[in-house]
Amino acid sequence: MHREHRSRDNWGLLMAQSLAMVRKVPLCVLYALSPAFPEAGKRQFIFLVQGLVHTAAELEAHNIPFLPRLGDPVREIPALAKEQGISTLVTDFDVLRVKRQWIENVADAVSSTTGADVLETDGRNVVPCWLASGKKEYAARTIRPKIHRLLPDFLTEPSELSVHPHPLKQRPATASLEELQRSAKKHPGPEPCEWPSGEQVAYEALKQFARTRLHQYGKGRNIPTNPVTSRLSPYLHFGQIYAGRVALEVLKAGADRESADAYLEELIVRRELADNFCLHETDYDNTGCFAPWATQTLEKHLRDPRPALYSSEEFERAQTADSLWNAAQLEMVRTGHMHGYMRMYWAKKILEWSETPAQAMAQAIRLNDRYQLDGRDSNGYAGIAWSIGGVHDRGWPERAVFGKIRSMTFNGAKSKFKIQEYIDAQTRASLL
Repeated sequence: MHREHRSRDNWGLLMAQSLAMVRKVPLCVLYALSPAFPEAGKRQFIFLVQGLVHTAAELEAHNIPFLPRLGDPVREIPALAKEQGISTLVTDFDVLRVKRQWIENVADAVSSTTGADVLETDGRNVVPCWLASGKKEYAARTIRPKIHRLLPDFLTEPSELSVHPHPLKQRPATASLEELQRSAKKHPGPEPCEWPSGEQVAYEALKQFARTRLHQYGKGRNIPTNPVTSRLSPYLHFGQIYAGRVALEVLKAGADRESADAYLEELIVRRELADNFCLHETDYDNTGCFAPWATQTLEKHLRDPRPALYSSEEFERAQTADSLWNAAQLEMVRTGHMHGYMRMYWAKKILEWSETPAQAMAQAIRLNDRYQLDGRDSNGYAGIAWSIGGVHDRGWPERAVFGKIRSMTFNGAKSKFKIQEYIDAQTRASLL
């Protein structure tokens, strides 16, 4: 378990249990908490471990031991697998560079030391990433029909996890949950934010969204002062809830078609486009991922005068001349969250205030991964690449600095929502 941190609706866990049932052997969940995951800090580690405490309890109640260790998964998982003499290891699918390397190294080590099969299951996407498309897709419009064609096969109700009838006779030495919690608290970085964690909390948040806000999503989703978004992104990022479960609840909620369609587009098509992007693009976190047209237009405007240039410290402390941008930065620092519309505005302004697109990409990714609960995610990398490098977008009328990259302006935001209301709310909250 390294991406899908839940006991319910977990396709990898269900597959492992079905194999264990046939073979009449115990089923365990192996977990290694890596203390050196890039850019993750105290805020993210504490949220993760708080969720694991709930998941571990659910697993143990199903007679499935949760076996955690502290350390590098490439070392700890093969060691646990060898100690237990496993016949098969089922693991989560991931697209990020560091995780792909983990999976490859763990698979090689487990196969060579135990002879066990290693199976990878995509429990994040409704349509498995490698089946949706075998190549890097150009835009949402190119992957959408491929996903919709396969949705009837994959948007199905998962089985319930059973109480496992074959107990583990002797547990190996593991870290305790208390040790995991102490380790999480030692990490540097932003302090935890007031966001409850765990798969049950995630499921309750989904039910509340479907009951109270989904019906307003179609018309209100791009208005930061209108609280209609689901706020499920941290739970989806940490795998505490399955996107397919969210989709099934949305379809059952009886919301108007505009709202349901708009939400499912973001939940399924856009999230799966992001995974497709990171799987097939090795440069997903730098300017090497930009399309030729975007690279050319940004280079053409490289010497354009910038309205302002800010240092890393000024960005981090929300010390720009743009009160709307500052408010968005303050919201992220304080809460670990930023409204989707403001995330686009925030990233595009970083491009406008940086000497080069490469500096802008690095700055946006650093801040996003440091403060957002859902940082270090394919959605975040794809969103920043869209904002700064036109990935999954098209050319727009040419303008200074941006060239043909789509721009967003203070006055444009002002025409869409009551920006002063948003600015005042974030400023007040950050002073408390």
